[in-house]
Amino acid sequence: MSSRPTDNLFIRYMKAFEDSTQHTGDCAPCQGETPCAEGTPIHDRFARLQDAYNARQKQR
Repeated sequence: MSSRPTDNLFIRYMKAFEDSTQHTGDCAPCQGETPCAEGTPIHDRFARLQDAYNARQKQR
């Protein structure tokens, strides 16, 4: 039995959330309005996956 595409998206979304949350907790600049250079792609990935997941949920 194979995973549905939404399962993979959800897993990637939750991993990105975890990475973003952990980085923010460990990085003082990312706790403000302007993330650090290392944090920007981490937070951007989370935002993209969150948007994709929410869009897919609305289609249901």
